[in-house]
Amino acid sequence: MSAELLRLVDSIHRDRDIDKDLVFQALEDALATATRKHYGQREEISIRIDRETGEITGTVGGEPLDIAELGRIDAQTAKQVIIQKTKELESDVVFADFAAKIGQIINGSVQCIEGSNVIVSLGRVEGLLPRREQVRDETYRIGERIKCIILDVKRFGQRVKILLSRTHPDIIRSLFELEVPEVTDGIIEIKQLAREPGNRTKIAVVSHDMKVDCVGACVGVRGSRIKNIVVELGGEKIDIVRYSDQPEAYIANALNPAEISNIGLNPLTHRAKVIVAEDQLSLAIGKRGQNVRLAAKLTGWAIDVMSQEQYEQRAERTREVLLTIPGIGDVIADRFIEAGYHVQDVALADIETITQINGVGEKKADEIIGVARDALVIIKAEDAERAAARKAAQPQDARMAAQRLFAAIDNEDQQPAEAAEGGPGHDDEAAAEAPIEPESAENEEPAPLDDDDTGQGGEGAGTAPGEIEAETGNEASQETEPPAADAPQD
Repeated sequence: MSAELLRLVDSIHRDRDIDKDLVFQALEDALATATRKHYGQREEISIRIDRETGEITGTVGGEPLDIAELGRIDAQTAKQVIIQKTKELESDVVFADFAAKIGQIINGSVQCIEGSNVIVSLGRVEGLLPRREQVRDETYRIGERIKCIILDVKRFGQRVKILLSRTHPDIIRSLFELEVPEVTDGIIEIKQLAREPGNRTKIAVVSHDMKVDCVGACVGVRGSRIKNIVVELGGEKIDIVRYSDQPEAYIANALNPAEISNIGLNPLTHRAKVIVAEDQLSLAIGKRGQNVRLAAKLTGWAIDVMSQEQYEQRAERTREVLLTIPGIGDVIADRFIEAGYHVQDVALADIETITQINGVGEKKADEIIGVARDALVIIKAEDAERAAARKAAQPQDARMAAQRLFAAIDNEDQQPAEAAEGGPGHDDEAAAEAPIEPESAENEEPAPLDDDDTGQGGEGAGTAPGEIEAETGNEASQETEPPAADAPQD
């Protein structure tokens, strides 16, 4: 009996990773419960199991206990208590184990798919990959091996719920630690990271060893290291940016592959105005504004990309607005322009910031901000009118062409020959000649970029949420605000 008991304890310890002493305590509690049920609740009961020999000793009301007196029902009671205690102990072990791994990457296999949620097998337990933590357009197959970040661990009674994520930025950091030994050793440090899951990531790195090139080490020989990470992320593009303590150099690196002509920084408003050549404008902004948006998140600066002509137009418009304020002359207006202020900068600034301009007091600063805000409302209204006029002047879009096609199909039974040949009642030539125009950027769904792994920005631009449209109405110009410093998204 004693030898069998010791083998049982050792088996539970190995299979479920529960400390032996905790298993012995659970057995003692189970035997005490069974004995109490047999002799009555009023009796004082003490049970002890020797950790070395497995011998069971105990007392009931001060008298020695004979385990053989316990019957079948008492043994069943002890069994149920042992099972319950073992489950509780296993739950505690699993919770402590995975709670210590929050934020770390873990390997798993897709066990099943329940609705929009994916159940991932993590060995002894299962993890939940909810829809909001899945990369858009990423598909999963039963038995497929995937890597996830442990986002959170919660307890619900004896059950432990492990929440996983494929969209959290830390999965990029962990993958670089796995693929790039220099990152694990601390030779290369990941300073900043900005990600739009499934589309693109910008990661800023710096080397603490002059002999090690941070970008080259992360890319690997012929791109071997970065390719492994891209494959794991399902083709997501990754831009490796060289970090710099100088904001101008850092912003220029973050906007790669566009060539920057000039960068003007306003430390008071923490805004950067980036001037590029006309042929580099769309490259700097990126497809649907993604390149400049990620650069702003990465650097922490609000970045406004524009051409030289657009910059001059904004400066002139700002001058006109400032000169409408009594007491503001050419000298003070020039000071605002030299400091890099445009109408939207003034409208978003506070009184303390504006008073940093020489010759502007608090009362005048408040008046300047009010006028700038009114002017900004008018500018936005004018831009909206121009956009509506451009849209109204465009030819019929793809939906109208599709409606004409469906109408022709509906009439096919009545006029089969005419519909097939483009006869009366069906304008095939007009439908064929009318170009299929995309909808406005506000209604477009983001699509994966077409550029390569080394950070070649896509063509075209759009207005992203939270951006201020350019005063000139030029669609190519774009501003991007950096995100507020907050807790990691879940």
